[in-house]
Formats: sequence, structure tokens, C-alpha cells
Amino acid sequence: MAAGKGTRLKSKHPKVLHEIGGKPILAHVIETAQKVVPAQDIFVIIGHEADRVREAVAGTGVKFVLQAAQRGTGHALMVAREALFGSGNSNKYDQVIVLSGDAPLITAETIGKLSAFHTAQKATMTLLSADLDDPYGYGRVLRKGGRVEVQAIVEEKAATPQQKKIREINSGFYAFDARALYEHIDRLSTENAHGEYYLTDMAGLFHRARKKVVAIKTPDAGEVLGSNTRTEMMALDARLRLAKCRELLENGVTIFYPHTCVIDSDVEVGADTVIEPFVQLLGSTKIGADCRIRSYSVIGNSVIGDGVTVKPGTIMEDSRIGAGAVVGPYSHLRPGSDVGEGAHVGNFVETKKIKLGKGSKANHLSYLGDAEIGEGVNIGAGTITCNYDGVNKHKTVIEDGVFIGSDSTLVAPIKIGRGAYVAAASCITEDVPADALALGRARQSVKEGWARAKRDARKEKHR
Repeated sequence: MAAGKGTRLKSKHPKVLHEIGGKPILAHVIETAQKVVPAQDIFVIIGHEADRVREAVAGTGVKFVLQAAQRGTGHALMVAREALFGSGNSNKYDQVIVLSGDAPLITAETIGKLSAFHTAQKATMTLLSADLDDPYGYGRVLRKGGRVEVQAIVEEKAATPQQKKIREINSGFYAFDARALYEHIDRLSTENAHGEYYLTDMAGLFHRARKKVVAIKTPDAGEVLGSNTRTEMMALDARLRLAKCRELLENGVTIFYPHTCVIDSDVEVGADTVIEPFVQLLGSTKIGADCRIRSYSVIGNSVIGDGVTVKPGTIMEDSRIGAGAVVGPYSHLRPGSDVGEGAHVGNFVETKKIKLGKGSKANHLSYLGDAEIGEGVNIGAGTITCNYDGVNKHKTVIEDGVFIGSDSTLVAPIKIGRGAYVAAASCITEDVPADALALGRARQSVKEGWARAKRDARKEKHR
């Protein structure tokens, strides 16, 4: 269920699209559900900002149900009736499992246990519960004499003082007998403080109809907690990221001071890689084995080969780094940067949409954009590829073995042939043939004694 607005977040964005662990909360729930059933058997009930939610997770292959007017959790299941069973109410599904779109830590193992317990108990409704030290705000589970059977779920506002002492809470995760659910769901009432159809009321409704309602308790209460406030959301984010660090540590990655690192859920890191404090690894980044990622580097959606060193303060987005390369410190690799095996991109070098060949070096203070650079090329300090004419972008091609002197300006479109030299401080506007020397600078003139004469004149003036 993902139709709610999430008013307590005080946000213009849909609640389920807020991110933890580097992706929308809803995406975590869908990913887990897909470990239990195929995508075509997952139905996401959307309402508030429905188009945005649909667009954000459409690539998962799940189906969608529109709850145009959000009239409660019970109403969400009402509007899903036709999507689940069609107008003929056929028995397409025997069991319906309800998940909360704002509880991203739920595991496939727990969903599987909920489903299996429901089947084993031959229950009409099975709810997943948990014990909380502070259950305030949650519906309490009222069991029948401490047994597995449940007689009702009572919400916080409706609970008696004695019932509020109960620590077992309803998580909002359920398994239903599909036919029984839709035979009885229309009996739900809106006679409550919010005038909504509460799915929790199905427990009491089934109990009065002499249908079996049971509860299974998860030992890990954290996995059922929702994200109703920013504080709760950040607590879940911290828990998720720490779990990710533990997973990497168990698989042979060294992470110094894990609490200082931001590592997204989908990041992959090879064994014997070292991640220093205050590193951010974001999105779908993949890092090979035996790398070292130095402090304060931020790497997003990039692929890094084995044995790469990323020096401090490097920013990298949508880039590829070949094995054995060295990047940084303080390099900025913008989208489309492809750094070859053993290449170097040094301090205060910015790249964008380039290919830097094997063993090539750009070690200092350069901007390289829209360029194809061959193998064994040396890019001197201060070199600029002038790729933009104010209207269009143009390409620079530098072939193998070229030496580009410091402070060179390469005005694209241009091609520097294999083995050529470009003299320092040159402005190159025409193609350079292979093995040639290109100079594009004014001739130096020297006026001997000029500086001494100027100093003498200044002294005379101030006498």
C-alpha cells in the first residue's frame, strides 16, 4: 500500500518516494516482495501524486491500482478487488499478502514466514506483530488468552488505559484468505474519528463471524517500523546503511569507521578493497577488488576496476575507471568519463564525456571535455579542451603517444596526430599531423634594461 500522503513529513513529495539507503522507500519494499513472488503478482496501490509514484518504480514490472480518493487502508483493498480478481471475482489468487509501502526493512524471510504460518493455521486473516518498548501510536493486538488467535486490533486513540499497556503492536503487514476477504470487506464501517475504512477492523469483523484470525510475532521489531516522520526515516536509513557496511565487511571489504561512511544499498565492492572514513558510495556503484578509496571521495553510479586508487576528495559521477588507475586528489569526473587501465587523473582535473587511454596522464589543473584521448598521452598542467562554441559541443581527438605541453588550449573540433608534440602555452586551432611539433603562441621579445629604467624613473618621481 503506497497511496498515502505522509502529512507528518511536511513535504511536497510523496511519502514513499523519500529515499533511504539511496533509493525510494517503496523501491525497497518492491525489491523484497520480488524475492517472494514474480513482479506481475505485485500490485502497488497508489493515490497521492500517483503519476510520480508510478513513474518512479515502473521499471520494476509491478502492476498498479489507483486509489483516487484515499479513504483508508480498508478502502485501498476495496479498490484493488477488480485488479486482483477481475469483474467476475474469480479465484485467481488464494492468498493476498498486504505490505506497507513505507516500511522498507521488511525481509523476504519474514514475508515467507507470514505466508507459511497463515497457510499452516488455515487462517482467514494473519497479522504480523512485534513487541515494542514504546508502543505509543500503534494499534495493539488483543489475543485470546495469550494464544495465537486474535480477537481484535485496537487503535491507540480507542484503546483503554489497560490496553495501552500491551506492548505487542500490529505492524500493518497481513495475509488474507482472498475469497473470505472480499466476501466480508464491504462490511467495514467508517464510524470512527477519521471517517475511514480501517483494514485493522477486519480482525474484529472476522472474529465475530467465527473466522480464524491469528498473529505471528517477528523477533526483530525494527523490520516492521514505518517512516512517518523525518526522525523515523533517518533512523531507518542509519540502520539500513550500517547493515550494508556489515555485509561488505563480512565479504572481505575493510571499512574504517563505518558510521562515517554513506554506502547505498545497491553498491557492490570487491574483496580486499579499503574504504577510508567519510566516503560516499552512491547509487549502483561497483568497485573491484584491492582498491583503496580515500577519505571524502563521493562516487555515484560508477564502475571501478581492480587495484584502483581513488585519492581524497574525488567526485565521480556515471564514470568508468580501468584497473590500476589512479584518480585524485580533488578530481571531478563528470558523467561519461572513461579512464583507461593504469591511467592517472590528478589534482583539480575535471573531465566530462571523455575516453582517456591506457597509461595516459592528466595530472594537474586541466579541463578535458568531449575528448577521445589515446594511450600513453601526457596532458600538461592547465590544458583545456575548448569543446563548446556557445551553441554546440565539439570533439577533440588526441592520438596515442601525444605530448601536450602545459597551459595549452585545444579549440575543438580538432585532431592531434599520433606522437605529436604541442608546445607549452599554445592555442591550437588546426589539426596537428602525426609526429609534428605545433606552436601557437606569440614570439617572445626582450627589452634589456627596461625594468631598471622603470624603477629609476619611479625613484626620480618621488624625490
